[in-house]
Amino acid sequence: MKNRSRTEYTVINTTVGIGGYILNTILGFVCRVVFTQCLSADYLGVNGLFTNILAMLSFAELGVGSAVVFALYKPLAENDEAKVASLVKFYSKAYRLIGGVVAAAGLVMLPFLNLIITEQPNIHENIYVLYLINLFNTASTYFFSYRTSLVIAAQRNYIVSAVNYAVTIVQSGIQIVLLLITRNYIAYLLVQTVGVFINNAIVYVLAGRIFPYIRKKNILPLLKEEKSSIFQNTRDLLIYKISGLLVNNTDNILITFFSGLVSTGIVSNYTMLVTTLGSLMNLLFNGLTASVGNHNALETKQKKYEMFSFLNMMNFWVFGWGALGILYCSSDIVKLFFGNEYVMPMSIPLVMAVNFFSVGMMNAVWTYKHTMGLFHYGRFMQIGTAILNIVFSIVLGNLLGVFGILAATFVARLFTSLWYDPYAVFVHGFEKSPWLYVRKIANYMVILLIAAALCQLAFTVVRGPLIVQVLLKILLCSVVTNVVFALILFRSPEFQKLRDSAQYIFAKLFRRKQKV
Repeated sequence: MKNRSRTEYTVINTTVGIGGYILNTILGFVCRVVFTQCLSADYLGVNGLFTNILAMLSFAELGVGSAVVFALYKPLAENDEAKVASLVKFYSKAYRLIGGVVAAAGLVMLPFLNLIITEQPNIHENIYVLYLINLFNTASTYFFSYRTSLVIAAQRNYIVSAVNYAVTIVQSGIQIVLLLITRNYIAYLLVQTVGVFINNAIVYVLAGRIFPYIRKKNILPLLKEEKSSIFQNTRDLLIYKISGLLVNNTDNILITFFSGLVSTGIVSNYTMLVTTLGSLMNLLFNGLTASVGNHNALETKQKKYEMFSFLNMMNFWVFGWGALGILYCSSDIVKLFFGNEYVMPMSIPLVMAVNFFSVGMMNAVWTYKHTMGLFHYGRFMQIGTAILNIVFSIVLGNLLGVFGILAATFVARLFTSLWYDPYAVFVHGFEKSPWLYVRKIANYMVILLIAAALCQLAFTVVRGPLIVQVLLKILLCSVVTNVVFALILFRSPEFQKLRDSAQYIFAKLFRRKQKV
């Protein structure tokens, strides 16, 4: 397969990712609407609850994936096929073991489901059968995913994205038809199971064809010191993995415990919108991750810092825009598609927007921390984040309900990772003062507040039917936010790099069209 430049891989990964994601999201949203119309809110709660539980079980992955992908960047950049094959062989053995551990841990959780679900949900199916189907979907993925990670590390994420979106679009279409005809949740889940298997199998086969040398019989094992390095990185990443799961995947469990499955189902509509928007925004940066790893393997610290500053500005731009959209538009969208009974107080979209923006702004930091191999720094700080999140969630959940549980996540991060991880990247990665980052973030916050105030002012003219109000708010939020950002950031070095990159991409596309 033809090798391309980092910029070309980035453009292809991003274009395929966004194009497929938009189609997939539209169909997935329709599927969600049909789901709420055909099944009760308790099914939404069960869906969200099992997603959180099984995500927590994936701690068994122990960070092996990130450690091996980091180890792959350099040999892939240097076309060292023997080293790549050895790493993949090691990775395959590790992930077969992990798949077994996840399955076993999931089975151990079975007797404890009734402790989490304190009230009997309004569903017809056996709760344990539903859980076991979800568990199978999660555990089986580990027997394929090592090849998926190789494709992504080689900057060919567009292959994984194209397969995933094609399968998911077909899967969602079948699920919609089944829900309308049968209103059967198990049938809905079984279609998902088949879709997961087909998706994993296709990528597995394609990876073997793109990198035929990983299928050879005489692949040499990794050297002892290489395994030691991976185990050391895995040890450090284990702490991130466990603490991240406790921070990101306990909200639905706690909401179910304090407020019941119905509240979890209602909140999950907002969560779906935020997750969908976040995934779309992340596609802009996921396509860059392998290219950043390749860049960091070859470039100087100054070049790394300049690229980081550019990505950090882009993070602010897209996640700031998205946060204002969540704040001002999410409740109207929920009301339009799901009904007024699913709308929550303004405090809920506000705290979700804060969480969305704070995590989004860390995107560049975490990308560089992982692709520069800085796993060692701040690993114990992550434990603090997890402990504080659980403590604050229990305290604030008792006092403020759903809002308190969601706010606890931001407060826990504010005291830990939101300040330490940028510090680690700047001091140990770039060898620069972290105050450079603080000043930049302070400037971005001022710009965001200006855009928020002007959006609020612009919305005073919005009138008409609900669907007109939704469309006008989305349009005004997009126009006002992007104009404010562009006018204020126009003279910054990061904006100039954005302009130069855009000109380079358009020039490449124009030349290609001329050749055709």
